[in-house]
Amino acid sequence: MMSVLSGLLAVGLVVGLSVGSALAVEPTDNTGAGQSATQALDSLEVKGRAPKTGYKRTQFGKAWADVDRNGCDTRNDILNRDLTDVKHKVRTHDCVVESGQLHDPYTGKDIAFKKGWKTSTAVQIDHVVALSDAWQKGAQKLSQTKRTELANDPYNLLAVQGKANQKKSDGDAATWLPSNKSFRCEYVARQIGVKHKYSLWITQAEKEAISKVLSSCPTQTVPDYTGVKDSTVEKTTESEQTEQTQTEQSAEQAQQNQQTTQAPAPEPAPAPAPAPQPAPQQDVYYQNCTAARAAGAAPIYQGQPGYRSQLDRDHDGVACE
Repeated sequence: MMSVLSGLLAVGLVVGLSVGSALAVEPTDNTGAGQSATQALDSLEVKGRAPKTGYKRTQFGKAWADVDRNGCDTRNDILNRDLTDVKHKVRTHDCVVESGQLHDPYTGKDIAFKKGWKTSTAVQIDHVVALSDAWQKGAQKLSQTKRTELANDPYNLLAVQGKANQKKSDGDAATWLPSNKSFRCEYVARQIGVKHKYSLWITQAEKEAISKVLSSCPTQTVPDYTGVKDSTVEKTTESEQTEQTQTEQSAEQAQQNQQTTQAPAPEPAPAPAPAPQPAPQQDVYYQNCTAARAAGAAPIYQGQPGYRSQLDRDHDGVACE
């Protein structure tokens, strides 16, 4: 009798979910969730970065595919999950987000989102473990189906400030960390969970960078939820952001000065031959979205090379979604 009631309860819960919340309860199986992040880190294989040869965005399936078949694409699923005060485009069954508020975990700032040709890029969906980084650390050995799952897994996706996402690019923890220091422990712990789930490896430099972050939070566990815990994201004022940036820049300058003092002056080298000038970015042209995806460029945000309004069907500033 109890098993029947449990089954009915589970069905009732599923039926009660809205489109926007469906991905918020995705299981986080095989992530090592709940384990000590430091112990889970030690379980990951450490190897050198493989060549990027063969990487294309299409190797991870169609961008923002509706893999869970809930009638809403992944991008809007994540916006629905991570934004507050959400308003939807009419007649989209509460799927397409027209506006909302994001408390950005990467910077700690509050961002007003408004869907539009010049405004959508203020909030972007970041792969916590970047796809090209995943490709170079084991994803090339996964099946197309598994790679598509990785690209659309809500456990690996966060709505974040567009500028921070662009600055991160495809960097790992050794090359980029959120400026919001209160989120760094949770951020690297989630990277560990993603790599554990998809059997991806890490480099030695990456492991050292993650270990350094976790040394400040020894009780940090691998997240057992999607999205961000409100308690771990502290709002950062503009003055605090400026002070933090100045502090980091001063530390970098001091390190550079130390290296300059220690290193002997190099012998003057002959003037090199003038290098050919690179083609300007605006010369990048994709005939259509198929060509953009084949080049691994999609989705293309407004301002990025190759963006054209003709490729942006809904004029929200994101082409070839």
